[in-house]
Amino acid sequence: MLKLGFKSFASVLAGALLLGQSLLAQAQLPDFTELVESASPAVVNISTRQKLPDSAMAEGMPDLEGLPPLFREFLERSIPQTPRAPNSNGRQREAHSLGSGFIISADGYVLTNNHVVADADEIIVRLSDRSELEAELVGADPLTDVALLKVKGSNLPTVKLGRSDELKVGEWVLAIGSPFGFDHSVTAGIISATGRSLPNESYVPFIQTDVAINPGNSGGPLFDLEGRVIGINSQIFTRSGGFMGLSFAIPIEVAMGVADQLKATGKVARGWLGVVIQEVSKDLAESFGLDKPAGALIAQVLEGSPADKGGVQVGDVILGMDGHPIVMSADLPHLVGGLKPGAKANLEVVREGKRQNIAVAVGALPAEGDEVKPSVAGVERSSNRLGVTVTELTPEQKKSLDLKGGVVISEVLNGPAALIGLRPGDVITHLNNQPIDSAKTFAEVAGALPKDRSVSMRVLRQGRASFITFKLAE
Repeated sequence: MLKLGFKSFASVLAGALLLGQSLLAQAQLPDFTELVESASPAVVNISTRQKLPDSAMAEGMPDLEGLPPLFREFLERSIPQTPRAPNSNGRQREAHSLGSGFIISADGYVLTNNHVVADADEIIVRLSDRSELEAELVGADPLTDVALLKVKGSNLPTVKLGRSDELKVGEWVLAIGSPFGFDHSVTAGIISATGRSLPNESYVPFIQTDVAINPGNSGGPLFDLEGRVIGINSQIFTRSGGFMGLSFAIPIEVAMGVADQLKATGKVARGWLGVVIQEVSKDLAESFGLDKPAGALIAQVLEGSPADKGGVQVGDVILGMDGHPIVMSADLPHLVGGLKPGAKANLEVVREGKRQNIAVAVGALPAEGDEVKPSVAGVERSSNRLGVTVTELTPEQKKSLDLKGGVVISEVLNGPAALIGLRPGDVITHLNNQPIDSAKTFAEVAGALPKDRSVSMRVLRQGRASFITFKLAE
């Protein structure tokens, strides 16, 4: 009897503990209801219309014309199509797209993504009360994927703005948007990473989350638990075409900086140093005498650029700017791009193993740049234990490549050069951190290379410079 009573008591106690743990876990989960209620009115649905030449789909493909615009547009993007010649009647068809946005001022300024409204002939903003307003595109910035719209109105609901630089990995965030046209859908998740760099996105340190973002969420706000916007939902990483747990948002400071310029001038001017940079690998760090792989390695300095005028040199490793550490090379364009042309950038640099500070007045990012391709003709030749035959550059080549020295590879034999991927036509400007001004210098430096550590080589290929490393066999 006592034994049975003890078991019953233990069962009741265990059940109470489990219930208590469950209630505690529930108490720790955030309640988003008040946040959604207060923030939703300032979130808008954005639809666009674009006139395109009428073209038919390939034979055997389904006819989508009878479907609602939302699903027709989604399927048109998902199904491969083979366009035929435009119809002889010269008709045009309309392309529709959907996205999200949010109101940042009571007089009608709206933030969204550039890709939501790009090339649109008509932009319609639908508010939470289902009323629709025609929007004017104030300006857009493809480099950050930010667009600023203006609708006519007054006393419109607005969002509160937060600070993305105060975010911590693991904290809760919430998104409101129109995935697949379902207005004011709410999803939540956590911050997975901050300052994330993506390919071809040099000027945005993205906020990575696991919030479910789908087509139609683009341009919508990402909120913290205080109901403040800390980012614009911009893109996802996917191999299936749908959400896979990786979504990325533009920090609100970046977006508002762009919006302020678009509002003032209709365009964006961003800082520019005029350098080509690359990541510092473990081998490069050893070659340049660094304690660990960090910073942005200067592979090329454009002649006459702000960096050139400020004294930045090829082979410098930038470890910090204006007190901000440069951990990854992509951190540098994030910081420089955030400066206005003419502003001073204070760079912390390692040069030949010694730290120093350089002040550079940044310029304005050019609209586009020219790329020069090296020629392979030359004069004097030299072979060496790297397994390459090099030729000196002619004066004409040096002028066209904007070089004072260097040698061009005319032949790659079996050896270290072949193993690290060197090709005929590559131009070598530095070897083991020493400038190469002739074939003779190259042979001398190559003959004295150490065998016990990584050695760096600066190579120019099709107008783009980079450092590579190798070790000679014992």
